[in-house]
Amino acid sequence: MTEPPAPAEPDVPAVAEPAAAGASGVPAATKRHGAEPPVGARPASRGRTRRVAAETGTDVPELREPDLPRTAKDRPKALRTGWTTGTCASAAAKAATELLVGGVPPRWVEVALPSGRRVTFAVAESVLDGDTARAVVVKDAGDDPDVTHGARLTATVRWQDGVGVALRGGDGVGTVTRPGLGLDVGGPAINPVPRQMITQAVAEVAGGRGIEVVISVPDGERMARKTTNRRLGILGGISILGTTGIVRPFSTASWRASVMQAVQVAAAQGEQTIVLCTGGRTEAGAMALLPDLPEVCFVEVGDFTGAALRTAAERGMTGVVFVGMAGKLTKLAAGVLMTHYTRSAVDTALLGQVTTAVGGSAELAEQVGVANTARHAYELWEAAGLLRAAGDVLCGRVRDVLARFGKGALRADVAMVDFTGKVVVAATRPEWVTCAG
Repeated sequence: MTEPPAPAEPDVPAVAEPAAAGASGVPAATKRHGAEPPVGARPASRGRTRRVAAETGTDVPELREPDLPRTAKDRPKALRTGWTTGTCASAAAKAATELLVGGVPPRWVEVALPSGRRVTFAVAESVLDGDTARAVVVKDAGDDPDVTHGARLTATVRWQDGVGVALRGGDGVGTVTRPGLGLDVGGPAINPVPRQMITQAVAEVAGGRGIEVVISVPDGERMARKTTNRRLGILGGISILGTTGIVRPFSTASWRASVMQAVQVAAAQGEQTIVLCTGGRTEAGAMALLPDLPEVCFVEVGDFTGAALRTAAERGMTGVVFVGMAGKLTKLAAGVLMTHYTRSAVDTALLGQVTTAVGGSAELAEQVGVANTARHAYELWEAAGLLRAAGDVLCGRVRDVLARFGKGALRADVAMVDFTGKVVVAATRPEWVTCAG
């Protein structure tokens, strides 16, 4: 029995590869370059909301569940998984460091994934030039149609004064030019988990010695043209992504089916409450929030919230808890139940309305309404001391949407977590909040 593709980690703004969950940082640029959907700033639902409001007399969003192409096919064998750009970059960095330390070109190199599992990569090229070493690992994305498949992840290392690893971006790695991505503006688009992986891999060889690591991707700027990086303000190349280190082939039909099956299994065991999470980090946070519920109650829905809700209602479940980050919650609050980035965008104008509703200034509401990403809006709320209040309103709107979609059969509650997934910053139940915000 093959394991179904894992839901995307959309949390966003944090970052992930296709169908794998993501840490905070640069959103995955496109499905073809990663699965963490970007949280773009252009409103997608104001017209629909106005139309429904005119018909009902209330500001109620129309419920929408846009479909995706059913890409699952009958195959004689399971789809082959691959490796993220972050994993390949860490392997290249370790290989270059081994060459710098020992002077012998390595043929193979072993690195650790975030799970602790260790994997081995062939070193495609390595060169020692004086006090500088360079190594290349070629990315294999498995059976996923990833634009970075075959990319030559290149690491150049040299000793430097001090201690620890100084990580920089070279040619073909994008530069962050806008806020809201969880990375320093002006810095390289290398997400937090890949940064940790690279640092660990290098330290396994260099210990605590000071070393500079430059990650580059030949032809990365051309690859990035097939992504949404430019729209998000990531210029000059691709993003170095990954949260699990593994790329799982993306199939929307099988992904949806795996979500529905997980809900069915919980219902079959007599559980009445299902907890929907957008990815691995939010699931971990949800489990910490609701420790009395068995593991079977927690489902990583990725973008398929509507499918999960429908299945829960059909199977006679009575309660749903949704735990997510700002981007997904904003889409749900606008009535969008299938939140893949190709079918919906974050309506930051809605977040501007929320800002006004909680007493934010007109200037702040305007800033939030045109924010680069939902994360950017979150950061603006946080800086203004309105994160808890605005988050509570947003969670309340999502709760109402979930209840409407369930046609009264499901009691709904919602929690918004920070971008680590560990801290509940707002919720429909005040006792769940672990940060004043």
